[in-house]
Amino acid sequence: MSNSNSIFPHGDVEEIGDNIFMLRGSIKMNAIVRISRNMAIVRNGSELSLINPVRMNEKGEKQLEALGKVANIIRLGPFHGMDDSYYVEKYGAHMWAQEGGLAYTEPAINTVMTAATELPFTEAEIFEFNGLKQPECALLLKANGGLLLTCDSIQNYGNYSYNNIPARIFMPFMGFPKTTLVGPIWLKMLTPEGGNLESEFRRLLQLDFDRLLSSHGTLLDNGAHSAVERAINKAFAKKN
Repeated sequence: MSNSNSIFPHGDVEEIGDNIFMLRGSIKMNAIVRISRNMAIVRNGSELSLINPVRMNEKGEKQLEALGKVANIIRLGPFHGMDDSYYVEKYGAHMWAQEGGLAYTEPAINTVMTAATELPFTEAEIFEFNGLKQPECALLLKANGGLLLTCDSIQNYGNYSYNNIPARIFMPFMGFPKTTLVGPIWLKMLTPEGGNLESEFRRLLQLDFDRLLSSHGTLLDNGAHSAVERAINKAFAKKN
């Protein structure tokens, strides 16, 4: 079994809706900075789907296993995959991801996700961003007020919890203030030369959601659609 991935500080598994849970954790970016990282968990019957997986300590894994059987691993973005192999190997989970990501080429994708993919739980759909240099998507859970799960594209920071002190100091200066935002580093890395992704984000706003959980930051439990719209307006205001 893969044992190369470190376990970073994280909290307990929290219920945030009917059969929907989250784990708030962190990731060390370099020798100085540690930032927040989140995992969503969807339960369908006795099966669990881990979205943007985060590796946990023994206590966390016991909490996870008490919820059900880890059956599916769902990768929403190309830069989040360091813990996928661990869960696939330990639990024999099925791997879901888009094709074309360059950062993580393992584990092998069992189901290639597109907007037409039937997911392993109901009342959900995939939103694919078109025209990126690498693939990324979002996942809409239609129940519980409409919960939008994102990776790096849209992020929300109600506070800087799970960021260490250096990260809390640097975050505002790096384009990550305490608000909802389009990931500035992500946007720069995945926008094709001479391209503009505003139309894709405007298309995202056609989805019906009021809550947001990104792979970074904090849960936005209401007013998410308006917050995302403001973030999009701000991100692309200087580019028009």
